[in-house]
Amino acid sequence: MASAYEANPEERRDLLQDIHVGLWRSFIAFDGRCSLRTWVYRVAHNMATSHVIRQKRKNSVLVTLEAIDAMPADVHGAGAEDQRLNMERLLALVQRLKPLDRQMTLLYLEGMDAASIGEVMGISAGNVATKIHRIKNILAHRFHGGERDAE
Repeated sequence: MASAYEANPEERRDLLQDIHVGLWRSFIAFDGRCSLRTWVYRVAHNMATSHVIRQKRKNSVLVTLEAIDAMPADVHGAGAEDQRLNMERLLALVQRLKPLDRQMTLLYLEGMDAASIGEVMGISAGNVATKIHRIKNILAHRFHGGERDAE
C-alpha cells in the first residue's frame, strides 16, 4: 500500500513506519465496532492520505481523473520487461490520483468489496461502486494507450 501512495523509496519507508506507529497508537481506541481488518485499512489509509496531503503541500502535483484521461498515452512495446513496465505504469497512474480516489482504488485492488470500502471511507456502497467503475474505465483507457472500449 505504501508504494502506491509514495514513489520515492526513502519517503515510502518513512510512510510505512508512520503507518505502523499510527496503528500502534490507535490500537487502544479499537472497540470492535468493525472488523480488525477494516480498522487496520482505515488507520493505514488515513495515515497514507495525511502523508500525501503533507507531500502535496511541499511540492507534489495531483491531478483529477479527467486530467489523467486527457494525458497522452504512453505505449510500451513487447519485451522481457513488459510485466514490470506495466506494473510501473499502473502504479504511476494510481499515484497521480487524488487521495480519496487513490484510497478507494487501492482498497479495491486489495480485494475489498464496495460495502467494506464504504465502511472504511465513510460513504455509501453505491457511491463506491459508481466511483470504482469510473476510475477503472479511466485507468484502463490510459493504461491501454488511449484505446476506448465501446460503452
